[in-house]
Amino acid sequence: MSEIKISESSLKSSNIIYISQALKGVITEVNGKAEIKRDRNRCEYKITVPNDYRDLTLLEVQDKIADVIAVNYKYVYFKKNIKVTGLTASEYELLLTALISADIDEDKRYAIKKLKSFSEYAIDGIFNFRMQPLKGKWQEILSYIPTVFPFGGLKDFVSYLIKDKAGKRVYYENGKVYDKRFNELNRKTLLGDNNFEYGSIKEMLLSGAGEIELSTKLNDNEEKYLKEFYGDRAIFHEGYFNL
Repeated sequence: MSEIKISESSLKSSNIIYISQALKGVITEVNGKAEIKRDRNRCEYKITVPNDYRDLTLLEVQDKIADVIAVNYKYVYFKKNIKVTGLTASEYELLLTALISADIDEDKRYAIKKLKSFSEYAIDGIFNFRMQPLKGKWQEILSYIPTVFPFGGLKDFVSYLIKDKAGKRVYYENGKVYDKRFNELNRKTLLGDNNFEYGSIKEMLLSGAGEIELSTKLNDNEEKYLKEFYGDRAIFHEGYFNL
């Protein structure tokens, strides 16, 4: 059997929870085991899998750690450094989510490349010592963000950020967002306590998708932002209009 260990500061234990939930199906499929241990300083997720499935499991582990870096770490960095006027608190959170989503796939590819040289993953340590160029990229993005948003400015800015996304479609049904294999997506939990309001729209943005198919209805506020951000790339099935 092979062991894979992932750890994080106890202050960021929610990142370990996200990884453990996202990997649950994979670990079950390969007849592996997993447990979370925590103390005052660290939270550790230990996975044990048959040797034949170690490499496959590592790929999945690296993908989910990359989610943590490309979403949670970027969110924390932007939240600390982006100050704007003209937006409500909810709109500000949508702005941060859209900025994360704009190049989420690129950020993930960079993170995965750096993670391939590890078999044990202290996420905070790896980020702080091996991924400074990523933080430098985020720093550069700050200079392109308006400090004042006029009325309607959020719609135009977010639409611009996601306009080139293509070839990837996600699906919305009964409050949940799914990928093409109908795996539930839950990256919004990496936004911490700020993921609940407009949670479905945030999940759609964080999916990196260019098209959204909807079979059941969003609430009116979320539908408003969906139409503003995605326009005719939002596809409404007949069931969407059946109350």
